Amino acid sequence: TAEWFVAIAMCLLALQKLKDVESFSTMFLNYDLLAKRWVRYAYLYPFGEGLAGLLMAANTLMWISVPIALFIGTVGTASVFKAVYIDKRELKCACVGGDSNVPLGFVSLTENLMMVGMAIWMVVKPMST
Repeated sequence: TAEWFVAIAMCLLALQKLKDVESFSTMFLNYDLLAKRWVRYAYLYPFGEGLAGLLMAANTLMWISVPIALFIGTVGTASVFKAVYIDKRELKCACVGGDSNVPLGFVSLTENLMMVGMAIWMVVKPMST
């Protein structure tokens, strides 16, 4: 059940971001460490999150979904942690798309940590027959 919850949440959050990729990427550029250096990453991120979520929900092609989720989740966790807890910036979260009024912090950090956790779980979980 937890696998389904995280995978479907990743897909739904990716859909929210894909509704307006331009607006999402503008908000994302305010805090994401990689997107600040490579702007195209802000446009690729929602597609990667959606693909990883779909593949994890289908429990297939883990060799693609795990590295994607682990990478974007780790970069996202570091970015949110730095922006919120180190730099103490008050930004709006791009986690549900570009038109959100959700403050950057716990919600976005949780989203990224869940992606990292799901990626790790998909590697170490017992194989079912």
